[in-house]
Amino acid sequence: MSAKPATNGKYAIEAHNLNVFYGDFQAVRDVNLRIEKNKITALIGPSGCGKSTVLRSFNRMNDLIPTARVHGQVRFHGKNIYDPDVDPVLVRRRIGMVFQKPNPFPKSIYENVAWGAKINGFKGDLDQLVEESLRAAALWDEVKNKLDASGYSLSGGQQQRLCIARAIAVKPDIILMDEPASALDPIATLRIEDLMIELAKNYTIIVVTHNMQQAARVSDYTAFFTVTPDRTGYLEEFGPTSELFTMPKSKVTEDYITGRFG
Repeated sequence: MSAKPATNGKYAIEAHNLNVFYGDFQAVRDVNLRIEKNKITALIGPSGCGKSTVLRSFNRMNDLIPTARVHGQVRFHGKNIYDPDVDPVLVRRRIGMVFQKPNPFPKSIYENVAWGAKINGFKGDLDQLVEESLRAAALWDEVKNKLDASGYSLSGGQQQRLCIARAIAVKPDIILMDEPASALDPIATLRIEDLMIELAKNYTIIVVTHNMQQAARVSDYTAFFTVTPDRTGYLEEFGPTSELFTMPKSKVTEDYITGRFG
């Protein structure tokens, strides 16, 4: 994958007939999904429906699971990221990830942000990069006088914003978020939601959430996943969030968002 591949129209990333297996178990079946650039797309659905599996397929995180197999295509700038000549490390540099539980490195706040850029050969002004990244993550004003303090010294919500700053520092195109606020209190959750809306001005955001109110508040598009009786996840419905929540096309979607199941 080249450092600056050609752009691919209005879509940041596209899944075509995506199937994911863990050993003999099929976790996700035939997912076709186009994610629009500079929008927030929420992946919702009951537990075990494959939301996180699909999210991890978008930057090859499933490669780290020995039993995982991915069939189909995930196209990023027109290139299938699963082609044999694609380096998954480069994919993850361009498509960052923020996990459910904040996971700062056992380093200073400054080094948490600078580390990824340094190991990727960043040659510019590190101080400026750290400040810009922390500002973009709405954390700079809270930590600017204690950059040498441990990342672990921050609150849970601050740690999650530090992890977002760390992801931003390597200049990705897309930021994947796997339930980024589920471990946080309501106030910290709202700060993360506000931050996501702000970040979407410069990045494409794809977020997995169990919180349908959160999906309704922050996302432009929503993909609803559900499961077959044998527990294989599939995409039931996808569309603009306002339409999916008010006029779902599928009875299964309607039952889920109205609380009849799930």
